[in-house]
Amino acid sequence: MGIISIKNLSVSYGNIKILKNINMEINERKITAIIGPSGCGKSTLLKTINCMVEEETLSRVEGEILFKDNNIKEMTKEDIRKEIGLVFQNPTCFPFSIYKNMVYAQKYYGNTDKKKLKHMVEEKLKIAGLYDEVSNDLNKSALKLSGGQQQRLCIARALTVDPQVILLDEPCSALDVKNTKNIEEMLSKLSQDYTIIIVTHNLSQAKRIADYTAFILNGELVEYSDTETLFSNPKDKRTREYIEGIYG
Repeated sequence: MGIISIKNLSVSYGNIKILKNINMEINERKITAIIGPSGCGKSTLLKTINCMVEEETLSRVEGEILFKDNNIKEMTKEDIRKEIGLVFQNPTCFPFSIYKNMVYAQKYYGNTDKKKLKHMVEEKLKIAGLYDEVSNDLNKSALKLSGGQQQRLCIARALTVDPQVILLDEPCSALDVKNTKNIEEMLSKLSQDYTIIIVTHNLSQAKRIADYTAFILNGELVEYSDTETLFSNPKDKRTREYIEGIYG
């Protein structure tokens, strides 16, 4: 059994069904890519895994999501989001310093030890490959960082509460080749200690970094397997057509 088990999951907004009977096992300390055309339900799946979708008007969730055998409906939102972090497509840095961005969550949970906070900030920024670039300027506004730096800061900030799972929604969509490479290298290293689920339109990115890949079309999970098999020998005609660029 995986660290996350998705069972008969359907998500609707009003009368519109976005996800239809999704069943998946997410493997621990691996990278799982979710691919599919725009509007197929990829981002909705991510937001459902950490209960963000339930905050949206008219949403309805059916089925189960188990995190380490615990139904997330029986967990507090606070506990879910501590264990399962979500990084959005566009960087969402708080409008204050790099340092304050990094200590925000720890202070929320009651950690005010300056020495421990300083060590944590350095550790997580190093993991995100950002520390050397900002170590002398931690009081600088996070909003003055480049797009790639802001995205890495958001990932580093998500790590400050030591989640077990990191969800990423198109983290490289607005980045250049260099910054995309930096993010991909960071995610590959992170997967040694964290479970990562990434939504991406970039099929080459999925092939480069993902251990497993899921193809979603019109809200349905068409195919899910190890990445090499899905791209080299897809079982479903629709998967083959998508990865060959016939549609999507």
